[in-house]
Amino acid sequence: MRNLFNSRNKLGRKLGLGAALVVSLLAFGGTAQAANPLEMNFWLSGPRYDGNVAPCEKALTVISTQFQEKEATFWNSPLVITGFNGIHETAFRPWQSDNIPRRYCTGEAMLSDGKVRKVHYSIIEDGGFASINQGVEWCVAGLDRNWAYNPSCKAARP
Repeated sequence: MRNLFNSRNKLGRKLGLGAALVVSLLAFGGTAQAANPLEMNFWLSGPRYDGNVAPCEKALTVISTQFQEKEATFWNSPLVITGFNGIHETAFRPWQSDNIPRRYCTGEAMLSDGKVRKVHYSIIEDGGFASINQGVEWCVAGLDRNWAYNPSCKAARP
């Protein structure tokens, strides 16, 4: 019985010594080094944008569909966009050229309630689902009910 107790005691000392050694190595080990140039640049070439962004008119069906879906689903509203007028580009890549290319557009949307409202939107290269296609971000002035682009859709413009 005494022999069993001594062997357990020796095992406990060895484990304690091993743990102390690991802690001291971690505490007093060398500092972390930055990645060398090969590690930093290996297959990390960065984004390559072509600047091929669709014209303003290409996004109108997407805006109409998403507007109708949002109004019906989230706001229980029968509003739909019945047409557009005066669509024109307001800016293309308004910031540094290395940013994601965007085409900003504005115009008027005719709604099913008879009102004409301003619509501001941007078409974004690689801005679609999983960055596969072009994406569209839009705002209809006065109907930004969740205030995502408020005041008066200012955040949807350049």
